[in-house]
Amino acid sequence: MLRTEKIENAAQRNRDELFRFGTALLFIVGIMLFTIVRTDGGIDGILLVAAAMIGGYMAMNIGANDVANNVGPAVGSHAITLTGAIFIAAFFEAGGALVAGGDVVGTIKSGIIDPDLVADRDTFIWIMIAALLAAAVWLNFATAVGAPVSTTHSIVGGVLGGGIAAAGWNIADWSVVGQIAASWVISPLMGGLIAAGFLFLIKRTITYKRDVLTAANRMVPVLVAVMAWAFSTYLMLKGVKKIVAVSFPMALLIGVVVAVAVYVVMRPHIARATAKLENHKASVNDLFTVPLIFAAALLSFAHGANDVANAVGPLAGINEAITQGEISTKAGIPIWVMAVGAIGIALGLALYGPKLIRTVGSEITELDKTRAFCIAMAAAITVIIASQLGLPVSSTHIAVGGVFGVGFLREYIKSSYARMLDDIRDHHADSDPDAVDAFLAEFEAADVATKGDMLREMKAQAAADRLLGKQERRGLGRVHRVELVKRNLLLRIATAWIITVPIAAILSAMFFFMIRGMMLP
Repeated sequence: MLRTEKIENAAQRNRDELFRFGTALLFIVGIMLFTIVRTDGGIDGILLVAAAMIGGYMAMNIGANDVANNVGPAVGSHAITLTGAIFIAAFFEAGGALVAGGDVVGTIKSGIIDPDLVADRDTFIWIMIAALLAAAVWLNFATAVGAPVSTTHSIVGGVLGGGIAAAGWNIADWSVVGQIAASWVISPLMGGLIAAGFLFLIKRTITYKRDVLTAANRMVPVLVAVMAWAFSTYLMLKGVKKIVAVSFPMALLIGVVVAVAVYVVMRPHIARATAKLENHKASVNDLFTVPLIFAAALLSFAHGANDVANAVGPLAGINEAITQGEISTKAGIPIWVMAVGAIGIALGLALYGPKLIRTVGSEITELDKTRAFCIAMAAAITVIIASQLGLPVSSTHIAVGGVFGVGFLREYIKSSYARMLDDIRDHHADSDPDAVDAFLAEFEAADVATKGDMLREMKAQAAADRLLGKQERRGLGRVHRVELVKRNLLLRIATAWIITVPIAAILSAMFFFMIRGMMLP
């Protein structure tokens, strides 16, 4: 019976995998057939069909890998189910790509190479195809091993490698490459610090208070209003700006107006909600459910609007080069190309996204709704700050950095609290056990300020009676190291981030030489 059950489970996994592969293959074949109808045949037609297929493949890999960062924390905190997250993200990713994906995108990403040094139109097309294929293959591998990586860095590495293979080292803008390398540190560090800062604020102003519900009534509407400001500004800068020109001061002003409106609406709503809850810090989690659902949707919309260029920007450049017969540093994106990116991202998320959603949402560290809220805040605020300071950041690195930030803060707090409890027991070593338990119970129920007063008073009273000195007590004390973040995942993800650009560049150079070898007479 056990053997039969194992066979059935293996067969079910194979059926699921076959369904995913078959659906993805049908999408690629559909793109191929649609593009064939639009072409006049010949070598240019073959190149456009190949580019469209690879663009669709790239879009699916973006959906499978990058989108997990937007909904992973909400799923990990149980604010929404995995199925609900996939539907929300797929809808808003596609909507963001189609509605606010932009009329024009730079096909030479971020000025990474100089298009004037590209020999001719055919060479440019080969570079873009090689870049798309290299980025897609690397993203596919990273998704398979459970490493969330930056799709922007992947395509930049692809363009860089293909460009160098075609025209030599001088074609690259190494200052831009240096900025990208700097973002490996800047993005996760900023995301982690901001997420940890918001979590610390929530703990000090709400969950560490004796009357948690009163504190929540006061602070949660403010926090949700700040989130509304951050996301409104974020959407103005990363989404709506693609349709209507919006200055940074105007985006901030719109964010403030939305924040005030949200505060007015949320204050009575939170008051009604807390009236039904028990006075316990776990109750606060339920107050962040609705904001987290909105955050997942808005992050997905902005991501679709911003990152669709990673899939279809090079494809748009190839289409422009074939139809116009010349190289363009900027290319208008036809609606069919945008549809390839939007549908591909949504399909990739639905078919292969759950693996990375679980990694980001639950495998790195345990998330609840307050921690997931802090990560969403970090994602929006970091992009706003970085975009105005001209700092290169990656949305993937920010979100994952935020997860690690809240995890390491939890480790620090847990370890510190354990040391405090040991200190209390050490100071009451000769006391009645019931008195020690009573003191610990009172200490547990106290807020942060009262805890500090109790510890200072306890140490002052006991200092004169100590037989051992401070250094000797330290030597006898236990070392508490609480690990709430998986170190093996930290190492795997950090390694994947560092090698993304060079691996994509090497793959792109290899693909370029292969394509050139096949296309030259």
